[in-house]
Amino acid sequence: MTEQPVTQEYNEEQIQVLKGLEAVRVRPGMYIGTTSTNGLHHLVNEIVDNSIDEAMAGYCDTIEVNIHKDGSLSVRDNGRGIPSGINADTGKPTLEVVFTVLHAGGKFGGGGYKISGGLHGVGASVVNALSEWMEVENCHGGKKSTERFERGEVARPFEEVGDCGDEHGLYVRFMPDATIFEDVVFDFEKILKRMREQAFLNAGIKIIVTDLRHDEPLTETLCYEGGLKSYVEYINERKHCDLLHEDVIYIKGQKGDMTAEIAMQYNTAYDEMIISFANNMATIDGGMHETGFKTALTKVTTQYAKKIKVLKDTDKDVFDGSDVRSGLTAVISVKLPDAQFESQTKAKLGNSEVRTFVNAIVTTKLEEFFEENPDTARLIIDKIYEEKCASERARQARDESRNRKGALESFSLPGKLADCHERSVDLTELFIVEGDSAGGSAKDGRNSRFQAILPLRGKILNVEKSRLDKVYANQSVLPIIQALGCGIGPDFDINKLRYGKIIIMADADVDGSHIRILLLTFFYRFMRGLIEGGHVYSAMPPLYKIVKGKNTYYAYNDADRDRIIEEIGGAGRVDRYKGLGEMSKDQLWETTMDPENRTIIRMTIEDAMQCDEIFSALMGDKVDPRREFIEQNAKFVENIDV
Repeated sequence: MTEQPVTQEYNEEQIQVLKGLEAVRVRPGMYIGTTSTNGLHHLVNEIVDNSIDEAMAGYCDTIEVNIHKDGSLSVRDNGRGIPSGINADTGKPTLEVVFTVLHAGGKFGGGGYKISGGLHGVGASVVNALSEWMEVENCHGGKKSTERFERGEVARPFEEVGDCGDEHGLYVRFMPDATIFEDVVFDFEKILKRMREQAFLNAGIKIIVTDLRHDEPLTETLCYEGGLKSYVEYINERKHCDLLHEDVIYIKGQKGDMTAEIAMQYNTAYDEMIISFANNMATIDGGMHETGFKTALTKVTTQYAKKIKVLKDTDKDVFDGSDVRSGLTAVISVKLPDAQFESQTKAKLGNSEVRTFVNAIVTTKLEEFFEENPDTARLIIDKIYEEKCASERARQARDESRNRKGALESFSLPGKLADCHERSVDLTELFIVEGDSAGGSAKDGRNSRFQAILPLRGKILNVEKSRLDKVYANQSVLPIIQALGCGIGPDFDINKLRYGKIIIMADADVDGSHIRILLLTFFYRFMRGLIEGGHVYSAMPPLYKIVKGKNTYYAYNDADRDRIIEEIGGAGRVDRYKGLGEMSKDQLWETTMDPENRTIIRMTIEDAMQCDEIFSALMGDKVDPRREFIEQNAKFVENIDV
C-alpha cells in the first residue's frame, strides 16, 4: 500500500515562533519530564531547590513548605531574597525576570552561587508558566516587594510595598494549572520524603512541612545534625535488618570548589542500596560519582583482603563488585561548580573529573579506616568473602542448569512452558499462571502465535531471604529463569529477554496476592531491569460472573459487582470464582487474556528506596515490621469473601 502525499501546503506561514513562556505550556514535558503526578511534584522541587541553593551558599537555615486548603502550595525561606533593582539587559524588575524569562538567574557564573542544583535558570519560570496563578513576596536589602502572575503572564505588576526590617528571604505560592496536569492534588508523603532527603543532605538545615488541608494540620519538622550518617542510619532502620557493624563509615574530601561526602554501612542482608546526589539533586541513574565510589570500594577491599590473607596475593584472586556491595547501604553526595547533568530532570551526573576525585578520596579514607578499625574491617571482608563463595556456587548452579547444546541463549526451556511461535520480543507475552488447572485453560484459550504460558506449581521461593546460589538451585524459580532467558543478578542482560510482556496471572484472592508479591520480590531483587523497563504486568481476572437471561457480565471487585447488579436491575445469578481454574478457556480469553478486552496493570518503580523498604518489611524475617505495615495500610485493602 502506497502512502498518499500530504496535501496541506507547507510554507513559511507554518513556521511558528513561541514567545516568552508559551513554549513551556505547549511542551511541558520538555521541562519537567511529564504532566503526571511526578511532574506536578517536580514543580515543588524546583522552588524548594532554589531555597536549598541559598542554604548551600550559607544564607538560609529555615525553609517552610505549606500545602494550603485551596490546593496551592507555598515555599518560604530566610535567604537573601532576589535583588530588587531593574535588570540592565531587559529593563524589567529583576524579580519579574527571574519568574518570566527562561535561562535567567544567578547560577551562570556571575558570582551569585558557587554551587547550585538549579543550573539552567528555568526552574522558577517553568513553575510560573505551568501555574494557574503565582504570588511572590520578596524581602531583599531591607525592601519588601510583591508581584502576581497568571499562567506565566504578569497579572499584578512588581511593586515595592514597604520595609522588611530585619526580615529577609523569598515567599512563593502557586496553584498548579489543572488544564496542564492530569492531577493537581499534592501528595503530602511524597513532598515529605523529598524534604527529608534535603534535610539529610544539608546537615543542620530546618525544613518544616505542613499540610493545612485537614482540620488538624499535619506538620513535620526535619533537621538532622548528623547529615549523611543520619541518612544511612535512617535507611537501615527502615530495611528491618541486622547491622554488620555499629558505626557508620563517613568519608569527606575537598578539592578546590568540589566536595564529596560518603556515608556507608553494611548489614546482614544481601541487596545493595546506593543513593547518590549531585548538588542536592538525586541522580537516580547514577553517574561518575557512583562509578568512582564503586571502583575504589572494590579495589580497597580486595587489597585489604590480600593483606590479611583472606585472598591469595594473585591477580586472579579478586573480589567482584557485586559481591563487595552485597548488604551495603551508602549515600554519596557531591557538590561542584558547573555540574553536567543529562537533562533538566538531572538523573545522571556526567563530569569525568568527579570520578577521579571520588575514587581518590574513598581509596585514601577507606584504607585509613580499615587500618584504624581492624575488627570492623575484618567483619566487612569476611562478609564479602562469603558473598564471593556464594557467587561461585551460583555460577556452578547456573552452568548446571544450562542446556549443553546452547539453545535459546544457552538456557534450556522448562518442560511446562507452552511457547509461542512469534520470535520478535516486542510482540510476545509470557503468562506466568498459578496452578496446572488454570495453566491448562490458559494454554487452550491463548493465541499461540504470540502468547506463551508457564504454569507454576505452588508458591515460589521467597527470595528476600536467599542468596543467588540458593535461587539458581531452587526448582520453583528455575523455570522462570529458563523461560525468560535473560539471566539473574550480575548475569542479567535485558537484551536476551525472550518476551516483551511478562504477565503475572494469579487468582483474585489472598493466595493469588501472595503469589504476585513473591514473583515481584523475585523480579525486584534479581531482575530489576524487567520492572524498570516496563516489562512486568499483573493480569486482572474477574472475581464474579453475573448472569441475567442470556447476558453475562464480569465484575473485578465487590464495588464493580454491586454496580453491575444495580444497572441490570438485580435478580441476576452471581457466581464467585474461587480460582482461574474454574474458568473455561473461552472465559479466560475473553476476560483476562484478550488484548482487545483485558485489563492489565504495569508494575513500576517510582521510588527504589520505598520499594526496598516495603519488600523488606513484607518478605523479611522480622514479624513486627510486617504487622506494622499491615496495620497502617489495611484501609487500602478491599473486603473480600473468604
